[in-house]
Amino acid sequence: MLLALPPSRRRFLSLRRPDGRSEEELFEIQGTQLLSTTEGVKEYVQGEFIKVEDEIIVPNQHLFPSVITFTDFLWAFGVLRSRAFSGLRGENLVLIPLADLVNHNPSITLEEPSWEIKGKGLFSKELVFSLWTPVSVKAGQQVYIQYDVEKSNAELALDYGFIESNSDRNAYTLTLEIAESDPFYGDKLDIAELNGLGETAYFDIVLGCSLPQSMLQYLRLVSLGGTDAFLLESIFRNKVWGHLELPVSRANEEMICCVVRNACKTALSAYHTTIDEDEKLMEGGHMEPRLKMAVGIRVGEKKVLHQIDEIFRGRELELDELEYYQERRLKDLGLVGEQGEIIFWE
Repeated sequence: MLLALPPSRRRFLSLRRPDGRSEEELFEIQGTQLLSTTEGVKEYVQGEFIKVEDEIIVPNQHLFPSVITFTDFLWAFGVLRSRAFSGLRGENLVLIPLADLVNHNPSITLEEPSWEIKGKGLFSKELVFSLWTPVSVKAGQQVYIQYDVEKSNAELALDYGFIESNSDRNAYTLTLEIAESDPFYGDKLDIAELNGLGETAYFDIVLGCSLPQSMLQYLRLVSLGGTDAFLLESIFRNKVWGHLELPVSRANEEMICCVVRNACKTALSAYHTTIDEDEKLMEGGHMEPRLKMAVGIRVGEKKVLHQIDEIFRGRELELDELEYYQERRLKDLGLVGEQGEIIFWE
């Protein structure tokens, strides 16, 4: 059995190089969600370092052989984040020497984790860590596991320092919210919360996959207004989410198309390269590993944004052909004929 520590299993943006390369690398992910996530993580770690410095390091300087800097703390955080086993029963983060040497293999796609921690015996307080590989291993071969089948390429890069070529690792998170200035803010928020969402909702869109159904419902809810606002009345409170599974009105559907397409256009304008330019770079080869990751992430995000835009562009073209709430209601009441004509009863 071979257990090799891969040089790629490092945090993507956690270390600042003395040659100033860090800023160049950050520029390569300009416009990506990875950049904003990275900046958020660094801000969080900076805050944690200030607390540790004030409460532990400064009062106990005599215990430390050398000065501990923010760069040191950031490095330690990166090591912890990249090597900790998460999602374990009763544990948030666990460092397991030797076990953390086992490498990731993209061909392993099982969703079940390859490790667990459980009690040694019925009455024992000792814990046992078990790790297994879900694929056959011959003598002398390296053992592999799947780090996390749910992570996007951006998350893999941030946590482990690599990305995959699988298209379903390319994802983009759309953030939607009910504006406080909305005259129906309270009603919409109540409906959202009744259905497991809130004032702000996040939807992960994966390349090549359909949109989450709840995303369309949330979009229609956020866009409800005008003559459609009757659906927000209390008598519809327990049924409105079901009504939102289908188009409410032409105006409502047109609005969600406009909102989403404008959001995609704005997001795409933030990148400093196009998909064609990125693909030419990748075809050319000879890129440094970290640059290759950056290009892979940004091209993946842009492809997802184009996919979303194309879905709603197609929906705009179908607006006149869709069936809306009022038509469905009239049909339920038997007031619409086979040809779509309204039936008037004497």
